[in-house]
Amino acid sequence: MKRDFAALQHQPFDLLVCGGGIYGAWTAYDAALRGLKVAIVEQSDWAGATSSASSKLIHGGLRYLETYDFKLVGKSLKERTLLLHNAPHRVWPLRFGVPVYAQQRLNRLQLKLGLTLYDFLAHDPKSGMQHRYFNAEQFTAHFPALTEASLKGGFTYADAQTDDARLVLELIAGAQQAGAHCVNYCKLVQLLETGGKASGAIVRDQLTQSELEIRAQQIVFTTGQWLAQEPPSWEWCRLAKGIHLLMPAVLNDEALLLTAQSDGRVFFMIPWYGLTLLGTTDTDFTGDVDTVRADDSDIDYLLAAANGYLKTPWTKADVIGCFAGVRVFKQSSKTAASGSPSAVSRDWELKTAANGAHYAIGGKITSSRQDAACIVDTVCAQLGVSQSCATQHNRFPWAPQEDFPAWFAVMQSRAEQLGIDPDSAKWLLRRHGTQADGIFRSIEADRSLAQRIVPALPFIAADLLHCATHEMAVHLDDLLRRRLPLLILTKLTQDQLQRIALQVAAALQWDDKRVLDEMERCAPWITH
Repeated sequence: MKRDFAALQHQPFDLLVCGGGIYGAWTAYDAALRGLKVAIVEQSDWAGATSSASSKLIHGGLRYLETYDFKLVGKSLKERTLLLHNAPHRVWPLRFGVPVYAQQRLNRLQLKLGLTLYDFLAHDPKSGMQHRYFNAEQFTAHFPALTEASLKGGFTYADAQTDDARLVLELIAGAQQAGAHCVNYCKLVQLLETGGKASGAIVRDQLTQSELEIRAQQIVFTTGQWLAQEPPSWEWCRLAKGIHLLMPAVLNDEALLLTAQSDGRVFFMIPWYGLTLLGTTDTDFTGDVDTVRADDSDIDYLLAAANGYLKTPWTKADVIGCFAGVRVFKQSSKTAASGSPSAVSRDWELKTAANGAHYAIGGKITSSRQDAACIVDTVCAQLGVSQSCATQHNRFPWAPQEDFPAWFAVMQSRAEQLGIDPDSAKWLLRRHGTQADGIFRSIEADRSLAQRIVPALPFIAADLLHCATHEMAVHLDDLLRRRLPLLILTKLTQDQLQRIALQVAAALQWDDKRVLDEMERCAPWITH
């Protein structure tokens, strides 16, 4: 993956995509596969906002059954099945436990009915994807961290997990491989019109501050929370903030879906890179979309919700890291009147302004591929192109074409021979898919690269250098927040940060001053 700002001016484009989150990435990838001339620009890093601040799930949304949103659940479950097949390295099965306690809001029969419906909507006959019931003793064996007081038993059911930032990155890589021009740190400063119709844009290179003009027949805005800042899209959006905390490991290889005792909201406890991901909150957001942070009240809420179930309560001192994101919901008279963002539909809509520009409103990571296909269908109709969507059938750009379990076993064996520990090897293959072959070759040349960057986390030095060299990282926080999520998974010291920055300085052509500047960008995450 190479960044080339100047290449944007060399040709007129069929489609300009503004916004490099999950919707923009899928749209650019889909359109490029259909043969369109595509450019995608992102004002910061790929997945730089909400698309790297999700719950890391590919799921149907079990809780949406309570609001009778069967269409959205069915759509999402269909996508879950498709992604598990097309991207087995990127999306993997994850079972969730749902405990049944005495006097809780939903009893065993209600949960049984909901999970039976969930399985039915998934249309997945594999036994490993069906729900199961366990008595109290059996359920405690699965989830020993949970309090046993008044526990009657519990269910487990199947969904799936991903690394959201790397999902976006792989799609951008696929779009570029299919011919799209993909440029991060490239800000749209002015939309251009010809005869009252959107016909291009002036964009600014955030690294050099130089500007150039792009001409495009169709323009799509997939800019998420920034849609709420300017007309016409601000009238279509409602924003809600969600935060997540990284907590010590209390789970094995299964997650938990729980209900906050204070307000009945659903939240998750999820194993992620060897720690526990706790989230999410769901509160209306009216602040500055450029500075979204976790407040003390958000943290207190999640800790209290989790401590209602844990044998050993967590405190703020146990918080390892946190992140916050802002979701966009479709605004309507109904959603405006709704008291809680939790009650608002997660479904998606494409709006087209009077000047012909398109705006993607709402949606979920799980269903973003299908929604992007609708965007590109609309664009193709405007262009008079009849090419159909290919993303439904194509394997992901970094997915092995052969049998996945067999490929995974061979690659794990090779990793072991190179001195990579088993946990780091597992995550390396999930993070990079077939690109791991190049990482293995770098270790063959220098065996020290098989060592972990930080002893407690499953990331090796060769992974870091590969990301710095090949994945369009511009800044140190691109590497340590989205390419490898070290900044939220551990409390790095200043010395550790400096060591990492010096490791990648040569690959990124940084001098001593640039190293210090990049370290300063990471200062909010660093312990002193």
